[in-house]
Amino acid sequence: MGMGKASRTKQDVDRRARIAAQREAERRAAMRKRIYLAGGSVLVVAIVVVALVLVKLNSGTATASNGPTGTALASVTKQVTTVPTSVTDKVAGGGVNKSLFIPSSQLSAASAQGAPYFSTVNGTALTANGKPEVLFVGAEYCPFCAAQRWAMVNALSRFGTFTGLTTSHSSSTDSYPNTPTYTFYKSTYTSKYVTFTPVEETTNQPDGNGGYQTLQTPTSAQQQLLQAYDPGTGSGGAIPFLDLGNKYVQVGNLSPLDPSLLSGKTWAQVASAMNDPTSAIGKAEVGNANYMTAAICKLTNNQPATACTPTIQKLQADFAS
Repeated sequence: MGMGKASRTKQDVDRRARIAAQREAERRAAMRKRIYLAGGSVLVVAIVVVALVLVKLNSGTATASNGPTGTALASVTKQVTTVPTSVTDKVAGGGVNKSLFIPSSQLSAASAQGAPYFSTVNGTALTANGKPEVLFVGAEYCPFCAAQRWAMVNALSRFGTFTGLTTSHSSSTDSYPNTPTYTFYKSTYTSKYVTFTPVEETTNQPDGNGGYQTLQTPTSAQQQLLQAYDPGTGSGGAIPFLDLGNKYVQVGNLSPLDPSLLSGKTWAQVASAMNDPTSAIGKAEVGNANYMTAAICKLTNNQPATACTPTIQKLQADFAS
């Protein structure tokens, strides 16, 4: 007996449904295969990338770490900011070359020779918030700035308190690469005796044009001080540049402080050495810090007594008149 039209129609519908379902199943299977293949490719790429990173790190060509954070950073900073008076008094001048202390009349000649110096100047008093101002102009790429900041953190901590200090390092491609240091960028300093104004001009990262990425720009007033006491191209000459109340100016690191002393050292090793008055780092860093402290003490009428000890006040006699 022949099949009715309704039955044939239902059978055709069922057959088409089965075919459609089978094709859908095949499509899904093919999609899963492509996903598995793609996922496998991504995994292989990820493995290769990780391997390359590990090879780069182990080869020593990767950018150096920015140093300790958290409790490790707090420990290092405490060592640097609380060097005991017994140590600072024993270091005293730390063997600083006193021939670098020059009168303002010799500033231009010294700057032209690219020599570091510590000079007494006769400018209008530099103040901020009703207190003597200490102006620092440096850059994170600069190895000499890197060496100087350790001394500055120590000296300024005798008059006030830093918060938000973080570690950094000098450029990995400049002289004395990856010199360990702090950065003053985004830090805060509070003191009843002095105002500290840091200007970190650039980062330690290249800008792609032969320089470094801009971080902070000196104000027009700060640029005038740079041109007056540290003449050169642009906003000024050499860095680090320190103006202490516009009574004393320091450019560069006073010998024997040199970035080479910190080469290959960890932040913890530098901090520990600063507490050892017999170490080369301790003498150089604390010696520079002591002269900076002596200059600030002249601005604060030798206050506080905890900072302006008899040993520190004795160093004031070395300043050129």
